[in-house]
Amino acid sequence: MRLRLILLALGTFAVGTDGMVIAGILGLVAHDLEVSVAAAGQMITVFALSYAVLAPVLATLTAKWPRRRTLLIALTVFTLANALSALAPTFGALLLTRVLAAVGAALYTPTASAAATALVPPERRGRAIATVMGGMTVATALGVPLGTWIGRSDWRLTMWLVTVLGAAAFAGLALLLRDLPAPAPAVSLRTRLAPLTNRDVLGGTATTFLVLLAFQTVFIYFTVAAAPATGGDQSRLTLLLLVSGIFSVAGSNLGGRLVDKGGPRGVMLVGGTVQAAVSFALPWLMQSMTTALIASVLNPLAGWAVAIALPARLVSIDPPNAPLLLSLNSTALYLGIAAAGVTGSAAIATLGDRWFPFASTALTLLSLGVGYATTRDRHPRPAKATKSPQAAGERVS
Repeated sequence: MRLRLILLALGTFAVGTDGMVIAGILGLVAHDLEVSVAAAGQMITVFALSYAVLAPVLATLTAKWPRRRTLLIALTVFTLANALSALAPTFGALLLTRVLAAVGAALYTPTASAAATALVPPERRGRAIATVMGGMTVATALGVPLGTWIGRSDWRLTMWLVTVLGAAAFAGLALLLRDLPAPAPAVSLRTRLAPLTNRDVLGGTATTFLVLLAFQTVFIYFTVAAAPATGGDQSRLTLLLLVSGIFSVAGSNLGGRLVDKGGPRGVMLVGGTVQAAVSFALPWLMQSMTTALIASVLNPLAGWAVAIALPARLVSIDPPNAPLLLSLNSTALYLGIAAAGVTGSAAIATLGDRWFPFASTALTLLSLGVGYATTRDRHPRPAKATKSPQAAGERVS
């Protein structure tokens, strides 16, 4: 069981590295292809927006496919797209390859997450999601700083690294992954989107959107925010990304355990509060490497705990329809990332390079308000004698 979850995480490691490493090479891409840094940031917007739109559509079109086949096709498309990104002669061509990479990612990640929740009993769903999402966090710990360092002189080397990671994930799944649960019966796109009429589901997806919008508003332009601390030194930037990645892994593991123990609501509210405080302090924390390192510990530790609570919350609303709900969560997540590319650029233009993290603070506070308003207990608490971690995890929507 554990091996199958780790194999699924191999793919999310490749996808996560591709999605997040761009933040570390924006300046190099902008210089090489003769566009502004803000324009280069739209690489992330195009990828994320394409993912958000395509995820429910692709999930519907491939609903009858065996999950192993779906995962392998997704990684094939993803790997070829990144090879084309490495070869792109113009910025326009590069944006087109990012759309193709999003096709592979949009097909892979929800399928992997749904497979993970089907492989374990209900009381271990939080940890199963954390394991697969752990591929994303390990990507921030290893893939992003490694890709940033490799691409310090040529960003195309970074894209070749992602290509190799995609190929390695494909090989691991093709050789070792067997016996995945059969997919649920196929449903129409209208049925797939129908849960959005449920207030709990709508609140959950809205919270996911706002949390990712807030976080990525700063992360996409991390190079800009960290410039006072790094002085433009790519090695210092790599160190900050490495520390951030290590504590992303810790936050993911912590979030999975806390969700299984007490449910997603407390994790979302406490973690979100820490994120709001850190983003408010960033203009001062990023003035030196010492304080920038402190921010690189606290923000991902809280942020990735929240990232695990968000899909766990949706799954707890209607466990039999986990694939549907996780697909919607992925769509909301990548819509948030797509919007953050524009929001971050606008915040920099309005507030300046130092103060633009205040936009993230405001958005985080908004996400806390929505999360709090839509996750109140609606049923009487069971007697103490019947309480269990599983019951606590499923009592709150």
